[in-house]
Amino acid sequence: MSDGAIPKSTAAAQTLAGKTGGRISRRFRELAEAGELGLVAYITAGDPSLDATEKIVLAAAEAGADVIELGVPFSDPVADGPTIQRASERAVRNGTTLAGVIELVRSLRAHTEVPLVLFSYFNPILQMGIEKFAEAASAAGADGVLATDLTPEEAVEYRAVLHARGLDTIFLAAPTSTDERLARIAEASTGFLYLVSRTGVTGTREVLPEGLPALARRVRQFTTLPIAVVLAAFVARYWNHPAAVTPTSGAKLARITSRKRARASLKTEKPEKMASTIAVSGMSDTIVE
Repeated sequence: MSDGAIPKSTAAAQTLAGKTGGRISRRFRELAEAGELGLVAYITAGDPSLDATEKIVLAAAEAGADVIELGVPFSDPVADGPTIQRASERAVRNGTTLAGVIELVRSLRAHTEVPLVLFSYFNPILQMGIEKFAEAASAAGADGVLATDLTPEEAVEYRAVLHARGLDTIFLAAPTSTDERLARIAEASTGFLYLVSRTGVTGTREVLPEGLPALARRVRQFTTLPIAVVLAAFVARYWNHPAAVTPTSGAKLARITSRKRARASLKTEKPEKMASTIAVSGMSDTIVE
């Protein structure tokens, strides 16, 4: 795939966001109108099973998650810490595939309108074929895709194909991103922009990155899209922080779903208690990743 041109402004990105805007844009608009922040929850699909994942997603949506990311398990999760790595390993051993996760989305759409994002490394998408993937994901009811290791420079074809099928393309910005790269990332992103709050792999920490407020303000210069921040730690007193960002929850949810009590609740088909605990700890307790 050929490189894309360096964006001259973010106007095109915002226009495109309007064209591809669906459940994600509506949900963030509702949150903005209510003066509230949201919770983006990451769940590794297929851990402990796809049937269990469906129950967890529905319970998490009922408990208040605003957007749910379905992590597509991959054999070489280079950007993930040990918690999500182990969740992916379990899901891969269980036979979970990208096609299976797309079918999970189809099944979920019969029961919920919560925005669903397919969160994947690019290799599974490439192996399926971008056209086939986009058609299947759109038909199943997915709202957006985040390919964690795909850069905007290599995503020209990918973006065109996904946008043609109404799928938002979500890209990652990092503390190490230059202003030029932030402009390019903003131009490529629709739905929301995903901001990594610190360098390194995923995983829980006890404190917020010291430079997060300044980083969020810097990113805001390049986009009017909602900014979802991957937080290694999230302290309740920061909920109304001037950075005005939406936290995402990943490693903690993976850790909770791996616990025996979570598995026991799933066996009895009562995951709502677990999901309520996830939502509460994400929004009003001490740590969210």
